[in-house]
Amino acid sequence: MVIDGDEYRIRLNGHVYHCALDVTMELVGGKWKTIVLWYLRKDKKRFSELRKLIPGITEKMLSLQLRQLEKDGFVSRKVYPEVPPRVEYALTAHGRTLLPLLEEIAAWGRMMGKKYGSVEKVDRPAKKKAARKNVST
Repeated sequence: MVIDGDEYRIRLNGHVYHCALDVTMELVGGKWKTIVLWYLRKDKKRFSELRKLIPGITEKMLSLQLRQLEKDGFVSRKVYPEVPPRVEYALTAHGRTLLPLLEEIAAWGRMMGKKYGSVEKVDRPAKKKAARKNVST
């Protein structure tokens, strides 16, 4: 990469990068990583919650992405000693450094949707409340 007329490269994890964008895309690129990070931005989530929030991702792929994000220090994994075990995923402080980027990318995506397509509200059925039975004796 060239900055102010000087050429630089980045060495990271045994790789040499000639562009800072290449580093970013290596760490958070692909179809699923940014989406997983997006859903963890406000609160911790269990695996099953993430799976429900991300249509189209397989359990295997979600597991692989979470492991890689954990390895890269963006996500933490906490296992609670319960039966059955409960596992929660959350953004680390390092992961939260990505939030301004993710918010800008999401805003750009919404802008593109509005400009060249449409942004539509999805009506989801209301959660059913347990019906109360009137029992008279």
